[in-house]
Amino acid sequence: MNYLAKIDLGAAATAPYNRVKQHLKQGLEQGHWKPGELMPSEAELVALFGVSRMTVNRALRELQAEGLVDRVQGVGTFAAQLHRLSSTLSIRDMHEHVESRGHHHRLDLKLRREEAASATVAHRLGLKVGAKVFHSLAVHFEDDVPLQLEDRWVNPAAAPRYLDADFSSTTPTQYLLEVAPMWEASYTIEALSPTRQEARYLKIEPTEPCLVITRWTVSRGAPVTLVRLVHPGSRYLLEGRFQP
Repeated sequence: MNYLAKIDLGAAATAPYNRVKQHLKQGLEQGHWKPGELMPSEAELVALFGVSRMTVNRALRELQAEGLVDRVQGVGTFAAQLHRLSSTLSIRDMHEHVESRGHHHRLDLKLRREEAASATVAHRLGLKVGAKVFHSLAVHFEDDVPLQLEDRWVNPAAAPRYLDADFSSTTPTQYLLEVAPMWEASYTIEALSPTRQEARYLKIEPTEPCLVITRWTVSRGAPVTLVRLVHPGSRYLLEGRFQP
């Protein structure tokens, strides 16, 4: 019997992405795919598990972050060489975060256009001041509550079709991770007051403290995106875990 046909129906209660991830992980542990061997495509996994492409993509990204698979844009997913170690910064998409809590995620796109790069944006994206960049502004909702304002600039060379992407079925973060897989990321975290526009979109008072994460990423040595993520302090908690 084909390994992919052996889905554990008893795991149906777990998160959809985790069912896909654990099934593939078990297959790798059992040697179903030798190091360097091509694994099932995203389309095959979507059809087999009856889940969205975003769900499958998350499962594969987590396996990649754990050093278990290698993904090549436009080619496919391969079982990783066993001697290879992987250490990556995990960037969790807001859609995944909200859905994992059992709530509904909604993206309200306020702006998406081409514009001239400011000095700050040009510096982070490795462009000349005034060069063409793509700019989007969106609010992420958990049910009817705004959780995050995403103010993003994109290097057109890294994602030339960004302005045409369908964000009704994916998010800017998810789209960019698919077309320009992240190799490197840098970020800053600050406690700041929102601008008037940010407060209006997030439906908070201008005096409410916010957690602001500024992040810029690189793929294959080329800058991809600069994003400012603003979270109302009363609605968002940034947490992590360290084990020596």
